[in-house]
Amino acid sequence: MSYGRSDPVQAQPMGMQQMQVPPQGDRNPNNMPFDGNGERAWSNGLCSCFGSCGTCLEAAFCPCITYGRNKARLDYLRAQGKPDPSGGECCTGDCMLHCVLTVFLGLGCLVQIGNRGRTRERYRIRGGCCGDCMASWCCQACALTQESREIEGEEDSYSRRY
Repeated sequence: MSYGRSDPVQAQPMGMQQMQVPPQGDRNPNNMPFDGNGERAWSNGLCSCFGSCGTCLEAAFCPCITYGRNKARLDYLRAQGKPDPSGGECCTGDCMLHCVLTVFLGLGCLVQIGNRGRTRERYRIRGGCCGDCMASWCCQACALTQESREIEGEEDSYSRRY
């Protein structure tokens, strides 16, 4: 029975290029359990900010610097898919905006609320705008330190992989 072609095949099939998977950091390095909605708790509690004393002191006395550094690190991870080699520039426009809002209006936490929400979104942490607002307003240094430690967990996972 012939199917229209009687010539034998003369060539081997070409090999396929191996799939390349871009490197990614572990966005849940402490293996926090996820709930039914695919969300988890923060890796470190709001009041465990003293686990990173340097960041906590910086956030208490110069929150604009910690905010600027957190935002730069998060933006770099989002855009480049790897940690910022400089550790996050601190004196950026975001830092200056936070500083001006804090010094003149006492409202630096307003820009912090948005960045806290982006941090929660990236790491699939449960919560909402109201919780972000309360944490940023009532305990700005603790909230900034908590965000920094969450970002640091992903950044550290890159060095463990290579």
